[in-house]
Amino acid sequence: MLSTIFFIGLSLLIYGIIEYYGWQVVKTVLPEKFRKKAKWFYWGITVILLAILISYRPFLYRHVPRTTGEFLAAAFFILLISKLTVLLFLFPEDLVRFIRVLFRKVSSSPKVSEGITRSEFLSKMALLAAAIPAGTLIYGIMVNAYNYQYHKIALKFPNLPDAFHGFKIVQLSDIHSGSFTKTEPLIEAVKKINATQPDLILFTGDLVNNVASEMESYIEIFGKLTAKRGVLSVTGNHDYGDYVEWDSPEAKKENFEQFKATHKNLGWDLLLNENRILEKDGERIAIIGVENWGKGRFAKYGKFEEAYKGSENIPFKIMMSHDPSSWDLKILPNFKDIDLTLSGHTHGAQFGIESKWLRWSPSQYLYKQWAGVYKQGKQLIYVNRGFGFLGYPGRVGILPEVTEITLLKG
Repeated sequence: MLSTIFFIGLSLLIYGIIEYYGWQVVKTVLPEKFRKKAKWFYWGITVILLAILISYRPFLYRHVPRTTGEFLAAAFFILLISKLTVLLFLFPEDLVRFIRVLFRKVSSSPKVSEGITRSEFLSKMALLAAAIPAGTLIYGIMVNAYNYQYHKIALKFPNLPDAFHGFKIVQLSDIHSGSFTKTEPLIEAVKKINATQPDLILFTGDLVNNVASEMESYIEIFGKLTAKRGVLSVTGNHDYGDYVEWDSPEAKKENFEQFKATHKNLGWDLLLNENRILEKDGERIAIIGVENWGKGRFAKYGKFEEAYKGSENIPFKIMMSHDPSSWDLKILPNFKDIDLTLSGHTHGAQFGIESKWLRWSPSQYLYKQWAGVYKQGKQLIYVNRGFGFLGYPGRVGILPEVTEITLLKG
């Protein structure tokens, strides 16, 4: 209890300092005649956005459209990052000035004017510095949210049946339909996916943000996804309605039944701790679908043994498991014959850098496998960066992804 109070108090103190510095810079660069009105505007916007952010989930969720809530949250987040930049820009100078004043008082040095009023030049430089992350985040919303990247990879396996050499899989993950504000980019993406003529499409969870009804406007779009062997899917942590205050357990159960019905309307085969055996020219591979299972606070619906059952004698196995933490904690220790695991979940934090020289994202501090291919012995995992977005309605550096995986014998 005391640790919680301390954490809340410390968070409020830090937040208060950030806001104080934000206002000090605005006040300094504005002519004095505008400061009074600017003060009401600055603190009014700050209080309103903070109040909405705090009250959205417990009170406003059912009364404010999801996209509106996410837009307001993004506005708060962008402003906060900008103000934090101001703090990081100006605080070192204030700290140095404070130490100098303290030293002179202690040493009884002659009093020297410190120019207590912060220079307008330095404040303008701080605002300019704050504009860089703000502009980047706005660009991520306006341009990158639907800037789909089509990753093509070929993975070799010595035990792949000959009949499946060249078998093409398209992996999608983390659609998060409740966050979309446009349909045209989705329609174009579906057309591009179909044009690749995949043998199989695998969706690795998080179809919605919270409730099944979020997909109603998109069934016609995603229902047009076609592959020779159809579309198989699994659940992600957001698909169960765990993050909603339901009126009753029955209401939550009804929502999940609607979620399963949505898959039928899409023409997708939802694997709930089960598997499907694909046969070609007398040879077989197994596609194993595990319900969401994640480390820490994330829901653990996955029943790996149940999903695996019946695939024991199949020479090549692919497991779909939404959360990549299950690879280290469940799959590698217990299922040595799972050749390829497909996951999503991390989104690559929707923020980071991926280049020839540097690959970084905040995700790497939470997940050992956070984007792309990883190998342990003979077993591989591919972590998809996600098709949609959640929370921050954009992408910076880590762009939305469609993955085309070609299986090769070798």
